[in-house]
Amino acid sequence: MTQLVLSLGSNIQRQKHIRFALKALKGLFGELDISPVYETRAVGFEGPDFYNLVVVANTSLDLDALLGAIRRIENEAGRVREEKSFQSRNLDIDILLLGDANLHDQGRNIPRREIEHAAYVLKPLAFLLPDMRHPVSGQRYEDMWRVFHDNEPAPKRIDFALVDHEPG
Repeated sequence: MTQLVLSLGSNIQRQKHIRFALKALKGLFGELDISPVYETRAVGFEGPDFYNLVVVANTSLDLDALLGAIRRIENEAGRVREEKSFQSRNLDIDILLLGDANLHDQGRNIPRREIEHAAYVLKPLAFLLPDMRHPVSGQRYEDMWRVFHDNEPAPKRIDFALVDHEPG
């Protein structure tokens, strides 16, 4: 079994799509470790705020099977893929880490570069896996977050269980 770390995000019917993703991922992998949910501004475009979180699971699936399963979950949530990468979305699931694999030389973004550059990824990752080390830099995620600097406001932790209703 390999440890899989995923980033989840949604800025369209956020609660509905995050809950859908967690249920689908639990059905696929069984037990999940789940970070708190954070609210962040849309990055790279004007749009509603996102809910972001990190999920850890164990898997025996290979990378292609994982990518196919993730794409199916996104599609079932109504994800529409367009040429623009920075846009609102029902659900976005990205593989952050697959064990200690470094697949950049194979043209794969694993470990995901956003770990080092995006607060919406690093903050929940540092909360959930503070002592785990980045497979390339060797830095602990908690240490990476402590020295992280970004022009965007820090992600705001929300009480996901208390989010009763949101329009749209």
